Amino acid sequence: MRWFAYLAKCLLSGLIVMQLYFVLQISLWSWFNPSNTAFERAERWRLCGMHWSCGLRSDWVPYQQISSNLKRAVLVSEDDIFFQHHGVRVEDMEKAWEKNQQRKGQSKTALRGGSTITQQLAKNLFLSSEQDYLRKGQELLITAYLELILPKQRLFEIYLNSVEWGEGVFGVGAASQHYFAISPAALSREESAALASALPAPKCFDKGQYCRRGSIDYPLRQEFILENMDRVALSPNPKSHSR
Repeated sequence: MRWFAYLAKCLLSGLIVMQLYFVLQISLWSWFNPSNTAFERAERWRLCGMHWSCGLRSDWVPYQQISSNLKRAVLVSEDDIFFQHHGVRVEDMEKAWEKNQQRKGQSKTALRGGSTITQQLAKNLFLSSEQDYLRKGQELLITAYLELILPKQRLFEIYLNSVEWGEGVFGVGAASQHYFAISPAALSREESAALASALPAPKCFDKGQYCRRGSIDYPLRQEFILENMDRVALSPNPKSHSR
């Protein structure tokens, strides 16, 4: 039994060290911008292999230099009450749980998430693309650290600068140049809605070879986003956002 107790202590110590690493890394992002994410590194390896330079695009853009049109469009597309919740949307997670229970016996990759912007950020920054309940548990812990340590605006800034927007296209700076050859500050309502509609399946939006049967109806999503952009808040107080 001694070896079992020793092994348990080692596993617990490793888990604690890993959580401390996450907390320290997130704390540093109060002053420094993330250089890349776990998802971006995985994509770089997939596309580039051992060649470091292979066309991946990512240009950091400060929050104030990103069009409010794009910010609102992304909120409608991904998480319309981002500035009001504390990292998770329990109702959405319950719906995801119910759907996952209906899919018991299928591949783990079939699991659904019901993720908020903060949860997506936690996954992209630190975790693999595998979807299982252990990874989901770690995602929730990282989500809590992000929400406790960083203000909402900073979380949104990091998300907008790190999310995938096409094959090898990461962040709004690269996306606005890739699709429209303009700066993020100049994005119109229509351009913003188009970019936001891509987020559920950005590779498909960028290149038809990644689209599967029953792919997202991007024009319909864009129309929905345009119709709802003015109702979302860009601050914790819904009354404080300008139109």
